[in-house]
Amino acid sequence: MLQAQLTLSANAAVDLHMHTTYSDGKWPAEQLLDYLANEGFALVAVTDHDRVDMVESIQALGAQRNLPVLAGVEMSTEWRGKMGDLLCYGFDPQENELRPLTEKVVRLQQANTHEVYEKLLQQGYEFPRRDEVLARNNGELLRPGDNIALLRAHDYAPDYFTALRMITEAGYRSIKTEMAEAVEATHRSGGVCLIAHPGRRDPGFTFYSTDMLDEVRAEIPLDGIEVYHPTHAPDMVEAYLAYVRQHRLLQSAGSDSHSLPSRMPMKYRAELSRDLLERLGIQVQG
Repeated sequence: MLQAQLTLSANAAVDLHMHTTYSDGKWPAEQLLDYLANEGFALVAVTDHDRVDMVESIQALGAQRNLPVLAGVEMSTEWRGKMGDLLCYGFDPQENELRPLTEKVVRLQQANTHEVYEKLLQQGYEFPRRDEVLARNNGELLRPGDNIALLRAHDYAPDYFTALRMITEAGYRSIKTEMAEAVEATHRSGGVCLIAHPGRRDPGFTFYSTDMLDEVRAEIPLDGIEVYHPTHAPDMVEAYLAYVRQHRLLQSAGSDSHSLPSRMPMKYRAELSRDLLERLGIQVQG
């Protein structure tokens, strides 16, 4: 639902990696898009984890605010057992081959979330404020972060990583799609795939050095990488820039915003993602 023949200036503000309450963001789509429109963004991508079913409606919300929204999703994938989230852009929101992959991940993830919750209850933990803490879900358990939120809100865990360790010990397992399968489905759906935050070194994430990127690309036809991300140090950005230029890959820029005070949307120049945007039919002038 992008405007036909959309053209952006090189300095136009874009953010190609954000989340809403449809996955693990803190703001509903309406609130996020209101913020982005009021802040003067020229193009955005809402990339909720493993959710392609809401892309069309989010694009419609953007159109109501004269804010173009690029079709996007962050796929939970793995390569050789290693985490490798993918940012997939430009697929048809209505007719695509990503939907069955995402539906399977969401279904299995929700089942595991309930299993972990029951195990925590068996271990003696009580959550009397469940409806309040999970109000945005109408009190329902939908994703692993819900158990983390419950543990923290009831003072069983002082921080995110302690809560993560607790749910892991209670049986939490990460549900992912094979990276090659997600890339193939995206390409068949007219889209492109980039490795998300390859330089992120937080616990639970895989750091993709340029050597490892070579290994992945030898097996899987990736289209590019997310070069600009808040966790990427300047020297890593330079290394990734050199890599994408050498191999003629696409590059993207995104805040990975979850609408937390420390993870708000960021205004990246459209120029930084020129090749990606032009591959998807968006002209960048200047």
